[in-house]
Amino acid sequence: MAIAALAIFAAMMLLEGAVRRHLQLGRTGDSGNRRTWRPDGSLEWWALAVTDLGWLLVGVGAPIADLAGMLRLAAANHPVIGGLGVVIAVLGVICGFAAQMSLGDSWRIGVDQTERTGLVTTGAYQVVRNPIFAAFLIAFLGLALMVPNPLAIAGWAIAIIGAESQVRLVEEPYLRRVHCAAYTDYASRVGRFLPGIGRLQPDRQQHRS
Repeated sequence: MAIAALAIFAAMMLLEGAVRRHLQLGRTGDSGNRRTWRPDGSLEWWALAVTDLGWLLVGVGAPIADLAGMLRLAAANHPVIGGLGVVIAVLGVICGFAAQMSLGDSWRIGVDQTERTGLVTTGAYQVVRNPIFAAFLIAFLGLALMVPNPLAIAGWAIAIIGAESQVRLVEEPYLRRVHCAAYTDYASRVGRFLPGIGRLQPDRQQHRS
């Protein structure tokens, strides 16, 4: 399972990183990358760095530790759970790429505070407001179930913290500022990562407007 987890992780990074950027560049002349890799101390840099740490712990660290002999959690060390992990991981990868593609020209990595992109509320975005992050977290949950050792569980928890920080503290304030009432109306109807959960309430919308 460890080799399979590494292979799925590599395929995910290739498909949803390099391939998606190549498609965006070919269609728009812009790779869509707004992320700065140079440490600048910004909230977004730290949020994405924490998220990446979680991804790497689950997708690389945990499988390598498994191959090196790290004990798996007894409660999850079962072939059926491992097989379920494969299904969940592959489903997450597919859904993540589909969500990326549904953004069309508005797809971005990171946030440029001076840029205005269209507000997408169709497709996967009718179900949750952040389907890409949601799908990624599902995929990495699957990978963690494939090699359920302490490193995988810790990595998944770290990834959740990073994704929550990026969405709540960086992306949502940006979208409220750029799209105003259109976004807050949308956010009051659609959950953040899960359907119906994390919707913005009308009194919170008014308070933040």
